[in-house]
Amino acid sequence: MRERLGAAAAGVAPGRYQILAAINAVHTSARDTDWSQVLALYDQLVRLDPSPIIALNRAIAVAELDGPEVALAAVDRLEDKLAGYHAYHATRADLLRRLSRGRESLAAYDEAIDLAGNTAETAYLTRRRDQLR
Repeated sequence: MRERLGAAAAGVAPGRYQILAAINAVHTSARDTDWSQVLALYDQLVRLDPSPIIALNRAIAVAELDGPEVALAAVDRLEDKLAGYHAYHATRADLLRRLSRGRESLAAYDEAIDLAGNTAETAYLTRRRDQLR
């Protein structure tokens, strides 16, 4: 642990877990999330771990800064890699809802509900979908 702290103090680039911790800290340390800081951290994280799930999470920050249309384009580029992942469809559903594209949002919520892995997620997504009706 001391070696890692020493490395951080010496200017060694942070690793994946340090960046994730920093993202969490930005979310929890202020009343309003500093989305530009979150996006900058995700940009660092994508360079270390270019996984589609990291890209999906980054798109959420993009939505807060540049709007849901820009974020939806980024999310849609992930379809081939995340089509079986409920959070992909839930993210699309929320972005489509924010764009007032109700039918498409309902369909995306339905897909997310079908893929959700537990009852709590299913219940949450069902409530969100039902708010559109």
